Amino acid sequence: MGENIPVFPLGTVLFPGLVLPLHIFEDRYRTLVRELVASPHDGPHEFGVVTLRRGLEVQSSPEGDQPVADAPVTADSVYEVGCTAELRQVTELPDGRFDIVTVGRRRFTVLSVEQGATPYLTAKVEWMPDEPDADANAHLLAPRTLAAFRAYLELLRPDSEVLDQVPDDPTVLSHLIAATAQLTTDERQMLLAAPDTASRLRAEFKLLKREAGLLARVRAVPVPLSDLARPASPN
Repeated sequence: MGENIPVFPLGTVLFPGLVLPLHIFEDRYRTLVRELVASPHDGPHEFGVVTLRRGLEVQSSPEGDQPVADAPVTADSVYEVGCTAELRQVTELPDGRFDIVTVGRRRFTVLSVEQGATPYLTAKVEWMPDEPDADANAHLLAPRTLAAFRAYLELLRPDSEVLDQVPDDPTVLSHLIAATAQLTTDERQMLLAAPDTASRLRAEFKLLKREAGLLARVRAVPVPLSDLARPASPN
């Protein structure tokens, strides 16, 4: 079973409801954007975003675009769970490149990645169930996790504008925290794959408390940074 969709391998994790601007410079993905724009389909025009695993060689344009795969991409070279990106704004540049604005829409599990008849990559995917509406546990966890996020941001970036407008919906809040906190790719992928909002908020609370503790130690104790090192996120 499964459904074939076009996919774009990137070095970032996309979450439902979050904005992802992209600069499209590779010919094969220019073709994808043109096909999506020209599609007569009345529904959302979307493609899958899959995250490259650490160690896969990537390249980017001189403008510092999102990285794309240089080596052949297989199901083993990307994380299992991805998210579709819905086209919201497309600007074609004089030389044929595109600046696009997308929004994360729905999650999927990657079954296989193929380079077939199309110039761009496609993947056979299974759609993950829509997250249920936030339950009582999620509504109880949201204020506590938000408070931990505020404390974390105060240590990391006191002038941050991330929380100028805090979403009321616990699910949207959980996705915002997952995309904004300085976490490893593995941690972000774990949060993307969480079965429900309460599970994601619970995991985020633990991660934020850990990160805040590390930041406090860096500020308060003159120890070598190597003593506090952990794998850095490529995002």
